This record gives sequence, C-alpha cells and structure tokens, in this order.
Amino acid sequence: MFPRLSFRRTALLACALLLVLSVTGSGLDKKDAQQGRLLSGKVLDQQDNPVVSAIVYLTNTRTHAVKTYIVGQDGTYRFPGLSNVDYEVYAQYKNHKSDTKSVSQFDDRSQVYIDLKIDTR
Repeated sequence: MFPRLSFRRTALLACALLLVLSVTGSGLDKKDAQQGRLLSGKVLDQQDNPVVSAIVYLTNTRTHAVKTYIVGQDGTYRFPGLSNVDYEVYAQYKNHKSDTKSVSQFDDRSQVYIDLKIDTR
C-alpha cells in the first residue's frame, strides 16, 4: 500500500511541476512579444552638440498621455515599451523648442531613432 501512495504522490508532483513550467514558459514568450517599440534619439543644437538638460515630450495621440525624459550629458533620450499607436515627440530647452516629429502606428520598426534639433541661439 505504501509504494502506491508514493507513486501517486510522485505522479502528482510531476504533473504539478510540468504545469508550472508550461505556464512560466508561456509567460516568458508573451512578455518577449509584448515588449513594444523603442523610441530613442538625441537632442542636438544647430552645431550638432548635445543639449544637456533638454526635456523631451512624447505624446500618445490616441490617449493624449504625455511622457517626459530629461536628457543627460550625451544628449540621448529613450522611451522603451511603446504601444503600436501614433506618437508625437519634441524637445524643449529653456524657451526654445524643436520641431514636432511623428511616429506612425503603421511604422513596423521595433526601434525608431529620431534626432531632435533645437536652435538655442
């Protein structure tokens, strides 16, 4: 009687382990597929120097939600994990603003790179 109980317990544990591994594995696949797009670039002045401490504004044109990013010493900005919708992006430094650029939902690139130029004169 004892060996059957042990066999049943082992079989149940094996099934539970397989279930956990299959759920965990499928969760990783979904996470990889749902990482979204990456929008990155640099904020530059007219001489292509980085504009330190510029603020980059990213607007989701569907929800009008705005994300911001303060540029560091190298002038770069990053917005990871973006949904596949239309966005508008621009940079501002003191009283100066770059042109507004668009990222289309029909652009199928997973990584979009846009430099933003500010006339700081």
